[in-house]
Amino acid sequence: MYSDPNDCIYCTKHEAREAIMLPICELRVSRAFLFREQTYRGRCLVAYNGHVNDLNELSDEERNAFMADVTTVTRAMQKLFNPEKINYGAYSDKLSHLHFHLAPKYVDGPDYGGTFRMNPGEVFLSDAEYQEMIAALRAEIQK
Repeated sequence: MYSDPNDCIYCTKHEAREAIMLPICELRVSRAFLFREQTYRGRCLVAYNGHVNDLNELSDEERNAFMADVTTVTRAMQKLFNPEKINYGAYSDKLSHLHFHLAPKYVDGPDYGGTFRMNPGEVFLSDAEYQEMIAALRAEIQK
Protein backbone atom coordinates (compact mmCIF):
# COMPACT_ATOMS: atom_id res chain seq x y z
CA MET A 1 0.00 0.00 0.00
CA TYR A 2 1.51 3.31 -1.07
CA SER A 3 0.29 6.45 0.63
CA ASP A 4 -0.04 9.90 -0.87
CA PRO A 5 2.92 12.11 0.15
CA ASN A 6 0.43 14.95 0.69
CA ASP A 7 -1.22 12.90 3.46
CA CYS A 8 1.98 11.43 4.90
CA ILE A 9 2.79 12.34 8.51
CA TYR A 10 6.51 12.38 7.67
CA CYS A 11 6.25 14.46 4.47
CA THR A 12 3.99 17.19 5.85
CA LYS A 13 3.51 19.00 9.13
CA HIS A 14 0.87 16.71 10.52
CA GLU A 15 -1.17 16.77 13.75
CA ALA A 16 -0.96 12.99 14.12
CA ARG A 17 2.84 13.07 14.10
CA GLU A 18 3.00 15.98 16.52
CA ALA A 19 0.66 14.13 18.86
CA ILE A 20 2.96 11.13 19.16
CA MET A 21 6.50 12.46 18.66
CA LEU A 22 8.67 15.54 18.92
CA PRO A 23 11.39 16.61 16.48
CA ILE A 24 14.99 16.23 17.58
CA CYS A 25 16.99 17.28 14.53
CA GLU A 26 17.68 16.99 10.82
CA LEU A 27 20.24 14.40 9.81
CA ARG A 28 22.05 13.78 6.52
CA VAL A 29 19.08 12.19 4.68
CA SER A 30 16.46 11.89 7.41
CA ARG A 31 14.95 13.39 10.55
CA ALA A 32 15.06 12.17 14.13
CA PHE A 33 12.11 12.28 16.53
CA LEU A 34 11.55 11.48 20.20
CA PHE A 35 8.41 9.52 21.05
CA ARG A 36 6.14 11.14 23.61
CA GLU A 37 5.27 7.70 24.99
CA GLN A 38 8.40 6.72 26.95
CA THR A 39 7.77 3.20 28.28
CA TYR A 40 11.11 2.46 26.58
CA ARG A 41 13.17 5.33 27.96
CA GLY A 42 14.81 7.21 25.11
CA ARG A 43 12.63 5.75 22.34
CA CYS A 44 13.21 7.52 19.04
CA LEU A 45 12.29 7.27 15.38
CA VAL A 46 14.28 8.10 12.25
CA ALA A 47 12.29 8.92 9.10
CA TYR A 48 13.82 9.11 5.63
CA ASN A 49 13.38 12.49 3.93
CA GLY A 50 12.03 11.10 0.66
CA HIS A 51 8.64 9.42 0.36
CA VAL A 52 9.74 5.83 -0.23
CA ASN A 53 8.25 2.68 1.22
CA ASP A 54 11.22 0.38 1.73
CA LEU A 55 14.99 0.20 1.94
CA ASN A 56 15.04 -1.72 -1.34
CA GLU A 57 13.77 1.40 -3.16
CA LEU A 58 16.95 3.30 -2.29
CA SER A 59 20.21 3.27 -4.19
CA ASP A 60 23.15 1.78 -2.30
CA GLU A 61 24.40 5.29 -1.54
CA GLU A 62 20.99 6.47 -0.25
CA ARG A 63 20.56 3.31 1.85
CA ASN A 64 24.02 3.65 3.34
CA ALA A 65 23.39 7.32 4.19
CA PHE A 66 20.05 6.47 5.82
CA MET A 67 21.51 3.61 7.86
CA ALA A 68 24.37 5.91 8.90
CA ASP A 69 21.71 8.33 10.21
CA VAL A 70 20.00 5.51 12.11
CA THR A 71 23.36 4.48 13.57
CA THR A 72 24.15 8.06 14.60
CA VAL A 73 20.90 8.22 16.58
CA THR A 74 21.33 4.81 18.19
CA ARG A 75 24.87 5.68 19.27
CA ALA A 76 23.53 8.80 20.96
CA MET A 77 20.77 6.76 22.60
CA GLN A 78 23.29 4.18 23.80
CA LYS A 79 25.56 6.82 25.32
CA LEU A 80 22.79 8.80 27.01
CA PHE A 81 20.44 6.03 28.21
CA ASN A 82 22.70 2.96 28.35
CA PRO A 83 20.12 0.33 27.35
CA GLU A 84 21.07 -3.34 27.24
CA LYS A 85 19.81 -3.49 23.64
CA ILE A 86 18.09 -1.27 21.10
CA ASN A 87 15.28 -2.91 19.12
CA TYR A 88 14.75 -1.76 15.53
CA GLY A 89 11.34 -1.82 13.87
CA ALA A 90 10.62 -0.92 10.25
CA TYR A 91 7.03 -1.86 9.54
CA SER A 92 5.30 0.60 7.18
CA ASP A 93 2.35 -1.75 6.66
CA LYS A 94 -0.24 1.02 6.77
CA LEU A 95 1.96 4.09 6.37
CA SER A 96 4.21 3.70 3.37
CA HIS A 97 7.11 5.90 4.37
CA LEU A 98 10.52 4.48 5.27
CA HIS A 99 11.18 4.94 8.98
CA PHE A 100 12.77 3.01 11.83
CA HIS A 101 11.41 2.76 15.36
CA LEU A 102 14.30 2.65 17.84
CA ALA A 103 13.21 1.17 21.16
CA PRO A 104 15.80 0.89 23.95
CA LYS A 105 15.38 -2.20 26.10
CA TYR A 106 16.61 -2.56 29.67
CA VAL A 107 17.18 -5.70 31.74
CA ASP A 108 14.17 -6.07 34.06
CA GLY A 109 12.40 -3.34 32.02
CA PRO A 110 9.18 -3.57 30.05
CA ASP A 111 9.14 -6.35 27.45
CA TYR A 112 12.83 -7.19 27.85
CA GLY A 113 13.50 -10.35 25.86
CA GLY A 114 10.41 -9.80 23.70
CA THR A 115 9.03 -7.47 21.08
CA PHE A 116 8.46 -3.85 22.00
CA ARG A 117 4.86 -2.63 21.96
CA MET A 118 4.04 0.10 19.46
CA ASN A 119 2.20 2.41 21.84
CA PRO A 120 1.72 1.05 25.35
CA GLY A 121 0.35 4.39 26.59
CA GLU A 122 1.94 3.94 30.02
CA VAL A 123 4.72 6.53 30.47
CA PHE A 124 4.48 10.21 29.58
CA LEU A 125 6.83 12.96 30.69
CA SER A 126 6.55 16.65 31.45
CA ASP A 127 7.33 19.17 28.71
CA ALA A 128 10.54 20.04 30.56
CA GLU A 129 11.62 16.38 30.64
CA TYR A 130 11.01 15.99 26.89
CA GLN A 131 12.98 19.15 26.16
CA GLU A 132 15.85 17.96 28.36
CA MET A 133 15.98 14.63 26.50
CA ILE A 134 15.76 16.33 23.10
CA ALA A 135 18.55 18.78 23.98
CA ALA A 136 20.80 15.96 25.18
CA LEU A 137 20.10 13.83 22.08
CA ARG A 138 20.60 16.76 19.73
CA ALA A 139 23.91 17.68 21.36
CA GLU A 140 25.15 14.09 21.19
CA ILE A 141 23.97 13.57 17.60
CA GLN A 142 25.56 16.78 16.39
CA LYS A 143 29.02 16.08 17.92
